[in-house]
Amino acid sequence: MTTTAVAYGPISSYSRVRILHLVQSRAERTIGELCEATGLHANTVREHLQRLIEGGYVIQATEHRTTRGRPRTLYSAATGAPEASSPIARDKVAEAARRGDLMRRILSEPDSGLGRDATYQLDALVEHLEESGFEPIVDESRMTVDLTPCPHAASTPEHRPMLCQVHLGLMQGVLTQAGGPITAECVQAARGPEECTVQLRVDQLYSDSVGSITIPSASNA
Repeated sequence: MTTTAVAYGPISSYSRVRILHLVQSRAERTIGELCEATGLHANTVREHLQRLIEGGYVIQATEHRTTRGRPRTLYSAATGAPEASSPIARDKVAEAARRGDLMRRILSEPDSGLGRDATYQLDALVEHLEESGFEPIVDESRMTVDLTPCPHAASTPEHRPMLCQVHLGLMQGVLTQAGGPITAECVQAARGPEECTVQLRVDQLYSDSVGSITIPSASNA
């Protein structure tokens, strides 16, 4: 099978994307399950998982057993939900908000018209996408993120659906971790391989008091 370098940083190989797709599709995967699904050696799978954990994309937990036997390590996607939140992802989101606040003060730019929580969500999303090799352009009026030209345009065509699904899942995880009214809805149908636009959605029922990021003041930092 042809492998393709799909991005930068922790998601730098197609094998790693396949592992991430598996843990996104079902939580609490074992090393054995991932080896069977990918055909990779256990040590290779562990190495990929460690990079994904270090990137804040995967979390691990120890199996709770009621019978004899050594507890297994279980791997799940970091979705940003309270029960599936990565400390590394939390730190990334908070740092993105701090940097966003600093840049807005320097450039005298206002927060997003969608509110403070949405502003921090977009800060975190843009930083995540840039780290992943994209050049995002956010259109708040249309609630879209333009990722054209897609860095995966040269990927094998049959790999593209999985790549898009994995990155959409990662985007949703970042938005959930940040806490706010914005969710990643879908990847819009593209007219060409280099075109990629993600549709966002605003939850009108969202309460600003839920899931907000608290950014320490300079005096408390």
